[in-house]
Amino acid sequence: MKQRIAILGKNGRLGAALCRDLADKYEILALGRAELDLTRPIREQLQCVEFDLLINAAAATNVDWCERHLSEASRINARSVSELGSLCVERGVRCLHVSTDYVFDGSATRPYHEEDRAMPISVYGKTKLLGEELLLRTCADHLAIRVSWVFGPDKSGFVDMLLDRAMNEESVVAIDDKFAAPTYTVDFAQWIRPLLFDLPVGGILHLCNSGGCSWREYAQCAVEAARQEKVRLKAREVHPISLGSMETFVARRPAYTVLATDKFSKITGLFPRPWQDAVTEFVQKKYSRA
Repeated sequence: MKQRIAILGKNGRLGAALCRDLADKYEILALGRAELDLTRPIREQLQCVEFDLLINAAAATNVDWCERHLSEASRINARSVSELGSLCVERGVRCLHVSTDYVFDGSATRPYHEEDRAMPISVYGKTKLLGEELLLRTCADHLAIRVSWVFGPDKSGFVDMLLDRAMNEESVVAIDDKFAAPTYTVDFAQWIRPLLFDLPVGGILHLCNSGGCSWREYAQCAVEAARQEKVRLKAREVHPISLGSMETFVARRPAYTVLATDKFSKITGLFPRPWQDAVTEFVQKKYSRA
């Protein structure tokens, strides 16, 4: 009999990938907002739902929305995570919770490790950090997994938007002084497998593709990959702009949040491939399907 995994956030970029790619070995119970409303008490909504493991990939992720909606963001990103953790403890199962690089202030000059002090500078980052803390208070065996710049085939994101613009506009721009590490959902779904049941580690773990880049470098890599696929682009170069020039941003963004994945590799023996390889594969598959 297959082990049953409940996955929250089935309509999100990462949740959708997990629901699809883990279904080969596990029975997947995919839950979206219609099935589980994180703004309401969790227990009564899941009282008739049985599972052997819970993965929470649901969150309020719009950074500027969170800045304007502190109460709602706290409820979704922190309070609900605590309730999920407590419910899992009662049932004797683990909770794997997806967190974010935005728990850091961005002042570092080298990749952040799990032991580095988290000092978020936005409501989004603060509520996500609180969610981690509340989860691990319920049980040290739960696992908070921090990711960054998530992209993949299940929902349009930065790469898709950038390439659409490059196909239709003569000039495209991207921020050149904000750095992180992209996380390819297809890779993530493979990396997470040993952490489900075989290696039930708890605490905090960073998990993303290796290396770091600016938004502009990220975008330029996608453009080059599209050119290799003979995609007709009007813009072939991504021009730099500064983070400070983004006057429409409401919340502060950390300038540098590259995550180190040494701990993950030490635990699993797996080594995430470079972000450039992941972006190139994503673009190749995107246009081979077109």
